[in-house]
Amino acid sequence: MKTSICKVIHQMGGNILGLPTQLKRIQKAIQKDIEESKMLAAKFLINQMKLEGVYENIQDAEFKVFSQWGDDGIIQYLVHQLKLKFEKFVEFGVQNYRESNTRFLLMNNNWEGLVIEGDKKCIDFIIRDYIYWRYALKAVHAFINKDNINKILKENHFSDEIGLLSIDIDGNDYWIWNAVHEVEPIIVIIEYNGLFGDQHSITVPYDPQFIRTQAHYSNLYWGTSLKALCLLAAKKGYEFVGSNSNGNNAYFVRKDKIGKLRTLSVKQGYMKAKYRESRDQDGKLTYLSNDECIEVIGDMPVYDVEADIIFKIKELFRNRS
Repeated sequence: MKTSICKVIHQMGGNILGLPTQLKRIQKAIQKDIEESKMLAAKFLINQMKLEGVYENIQDAEFKVFSQWGDDGIIQYLVHQLKLKFEKFVEFGVQNYRESNTRFLLMNNNWEGLVIEGDKKCIDFIIRDYIYWRYALKAVHAFINKDNINKILKENHFSDEIGLLSIDIDGNDYWIWNAVHEVEPIIVIIEYNGLFGDQHSITVPYDPQFIRTQAHYSNLYWGTSLKALCLLAAKKGYEFVGSNSNGNNAYFVRKDKIGKLRTLSVKQGYMKAKYRESRDQDGKLTYLSNDECIEVIGDMPVYDVEADIIFKIKELFRNRS
């Protein structure tokens, strides 16, 4: 790095005022080289995976290139096992798309994709990224709700069968998947709130303006339980095939495409969340345990999709050990 900086200064004739721009270029070049190195290493893992057949647990396929956890590997495993012909994906809630479930699928498998994000600055960042001209990616700025999602999909020419749908919007995830009918994904990845456990079929009540950071200061009140998702999946014609090892993403495959994949019950596939992201009223991390987190959000309401009743969280988890 020192050699590169000195070279830049020499080329500029010692003009230090121009250095920040040159450093940004160097940073981007290094970042791109790192990405390419990670992708090359991942190709070796994918080739090994293809030789090993069907895994007992999809977590055995985990590796990370661009996903937050090990989801890149799980996705590659499922794509290979299902031999998908519909190489299109949709992902909601991608922020600036540097860390996402589908970026590796876009760059490694050359799939066509649509990403939707509510933050305009993030969409502008994606459009400026070099991947935007190199791959068939469409980035759309929209705050998703159950009334507009199908219109957004249709307007951007994503209809009927697609390979994969990934939903991570930290709030109305259950309600949005329930509303989606414009596309028929073969694989669905959807985030669940591990704090809600594996016994209750609950979600935050639908609010078209729901924003996690505003709903409760702790940042813990959001999303849906795994059981609620599994019930919805069955209703929509999907089987649950497992969760990532970090306990936040659930994987579903359409029943007519399940093949030799092992299907799981909620209890078999539930993973307790390992991460600790609770915050105090000043926004500082507090690293609370799961039980302490439930106490913090105990007075917040959740909707039971089986009982069709709204409860306070503490009423459901009163006897939690």
